[in-house]
Amino acid sequence: MRLFAAGFPGRLRSGATVAMAAGLLTVGLTAPAFADDDPSQTDQLWINEPYGQTLPLGTDGGQPQSRTLGVGIYHDNENFAVTDGRLTVDISDLAGVADVTWPDNCTPAGTSAVCDIPVVPAIGVDYEHQVFLTVRAADGAEVGAQGRITYEAAATGGPDGTLEAPHESFDTTLTVGAGPDLAIDPVAGIEAGRPGDERTIPFKVTNNGNESANGFTVKLNASYGLTDLTRYDACTYTTTDGDDYAPSNQATCTFDHVLAPGDTFELPEPLTVRLAPHALNERLDIDVEPGGGAQDIDRLNDYAVLQIGAENTADFSVTGDAVSGVAGETTTAELTFKNNGPAWFGNLGSGDPVAEVRLVVPEGVTITGVPSGCYPRTLDGRYYPQQTGAPRYDCDLRYWVLEDSRRTFAFSVRVDTVVPGATGAVSVHPPFGEFGDHPFDFDPDLTNNTAVLAVN
Repeated sequence: MRLFAAGFPGRLRSGATVAMAAGLLTVGLTAPAFADDDPSQTDQLWINEPYGQTLPLGTDGGQPQSRTLGVGIYHDNENFAVTDGRLTVDISDLAGVADVTWPDNCTPAGTSAVCDIPVVPAIGVDYEHQVFLTVRAADGAEVGAQGRITYEAAATGGPDGTLEAPHESFDTTLTVGAGPDLAIDPVAGIEAGRPGDERTIPFKVTNNGNESANGFTVKLNASYGLTDLTRYDACTYTTTDGDDYAPSNQATCTFDHVLAPGDTFELPEPLTVRLAPHALNERLDIDVEPGGGAQDIDRLNDYAVLQIGAENTADFSVTGDAVSGVAGETTTAELTFKNNGPAWFGNLGSGDPVAEVRLVVPEGVTITGVPSGCYPRTLDGRYYPQQTGAPRYDCDLRYWVLEDSRRTFAFSVRVDTVVPGATGAVSVHPPFGEFGDHPFDFDPDLTNNTAVLAVN
């Protein structure tokens, strides 16, 4: 599944995760008879509909502002060419709530339109919206009025020659509102930075609402590898310790500035950050909200995430142990993960463990005590019903490791049969994957990613 920065207005779904991640109903969907035998021969069409949107009334009785909604379709399997996409947009529920202006590639008929999409992209191809609807609050609409846009789609292609998106599964709710709407201007990510670099972050806030913001607050959260945030008199600065969450540098800034509808605000001087010697994959989170207890009418554009990459490395390593004992004796084996730096690493978006340490249990022994964070598995990685006695264990690290992090997993090992020279494999690998399928592209030395647990 492709990932998007916070604030992306649409929702992409992949066929493998749709039921869990998006809660879509798939009852009644059919698949070719060979689908179970060859998943590469299946395909599914999806609609990427916008999230709900609040439409402001006009300012001082004037014309309401227009908003643009991007919509599109895509399919799962890039092995198939899918063409002649037809997106049906139904706005019958918007009567008295919102007005819609159709783009050139849509043919309206009453309260619906069919929009032509000649080529439908696959999920693995860069996705862009294909249909752009212009919407605004209807004349005479009242605050709180709501209506839905619903979508259906079909296309030519796939294993059966025709694809249809799941029926009655895609919609966008529009709500008429009044209030400030503070929007952060889009900020491009930074690639190929270097430790020690100072980078300037463009920052601008515009009030797109129909009422003034009487003061507002800006919050900055800079990941551990970003330091030296610009100091402003209106801000207070803190550093988190990293006990429960990855360490970060934070600033909370309160401005008394009144931001009228259409006005723009920029910081007193440019916002800068410095990439620390341990920087790698960094992010800067920016959040803005109106003051005085006012509710922003569109929270989707109040938040921005800026990805900042540094050209650096983090050397993950694992060490095993050597233990001995007579039959019936229990001993302790310690397996140790270490990040040798110079960079730290964190899965700051997903929150997934940065890595797993795996133990394949040596012959002649039984694991009788399992450290916290370690899970029993069969040799091929499937579910194992008991905590002890498994042939393999996968141990999760936290979602971040500092540049000098070390974690030791202590197992209780009972010697059942003395097998001289028995060894079990110890390895560090990505979470949810097998060792050898190695995406640690930041790790400069893969030779220390394996070790052994030797017994007798």
